[in-house]
Amino acid sequence: MAHDWETSTAPTVLLTGVAGYIGSHTALAFLEAGWNVIGVDDLSTGSRSAVPEGVEFILADCRSSILQGLLAGRDIAAAVHFAALIRVDQSVSHPIEYFEANLCMVGHFLQSAHALGIPTVVFSSTAAVYGDQGDTAIPESVPAVPTSPYGHSKLAAEWLLSDFCAASGMRHVTLRYFNVAGGDALGRAGPRSDATHLIKIVSEAATGQRASVTINGEDYDTPDGTCVRDYIHVSDLADVHVSAVDYLVRGGESVTLNCGYGRGFSVREVIDRALAITDRPFRVEMGQRRPGDTVFVVADNAKLLQTLDWRPRHDDLDAILRSAIAWEHTLAARRSDEEKALQLVGSSREEQQHS
Repeated sequence: MAHDWETSTAPTVLLTGVAGYIGSHTALAFLEAGWNVIGVDDLSTGSRSAVPEGVEFILADCRSSILQGLLAGRDIAAAVHFAALIRVDQSVSHPIEYFEANLCMVGHFLQSAHALGIPTVVFSSTAAVYGDQGDTAIPESVPAVPTSPYGHSKLAAEWLLSDFCAASGMRHVTLRYFNVAGGDALGRAGPRSDATHLIKIVSEAATGQRASVTINGEDYDTPDGTCVRDYIHVSDLADVHVSAVDYLVRGGESVTLNCGYGRGFSVREVIDRALAITDRPFRVEMGQRRPGDTVFVVADNAKLLQTLDWRPRHDDLDAILRSAIAWEHTLAARRSDEEKALQLVGSSREEQQHS
């Protein structure tokens, strides 16, 4: 959605974690909507090649005081904070690292944003703050009872954000993501890091990068015994961020919103759909439950639809799977090209040595 404000210059948005999966897609969405985009990332988990062309990229930790110096005097309408650690299972064994990255970093960033005069912030949160809420769609009004250090750290960051904005006069939109999946339709972006989410894992199997997919627990209280999740296409989620910033810039009040489609699919359903789509079958194996996993996580997205000028464009599990599989093919082709280029460089060096 392009902005239509009466201004002679395009507005500027600051994205932290721009080299990550959701950050890179959101950068594309802002560029397409006519924004100037400044992207910050320390590349500890992101990839420089994921940052879209057209983004003014700054290699820095968003906690760094250097950032304030680099951005001083810039007219930045809003900031979107993605930078975080996101693995539920990893958070169980490394809680301190997760609180440092997901809570302490937020505090430092908010201080910097306020010092720079940025009036509005969109915060990347998660449905993991809800914990187990039974087998009905979850509204934002239910008490948050996270079951993992990851969820705890994100909920604490939400509290910090709310308190800081109340004290400083800044306004915020907190977006609680459900399961994000898929890739850009033009093949410009997609998940690059080690697989931790089901659709990423299934897509790797569907493209021959792994021989099997493991179902982590088949004894949950669901129709087929496997966990149920609400999958939202990453490009739709990117559009939510553009709409959230637009809402804030137009004077919207601080709000917390679920980001999902409002319907869920079990682990078995996702795997079965992927097997039906791909021409490369893979094994399905059974494993143990993972620590921190919840049974049923589906969004009640009524508040999102009522608050923002946004409607999903990719609400179809098969389409999400196809885009995810297409991205894996794109990644494989790029790796092949890089390997060939390295081989050519090596051959050229050998020829020079023997000439």
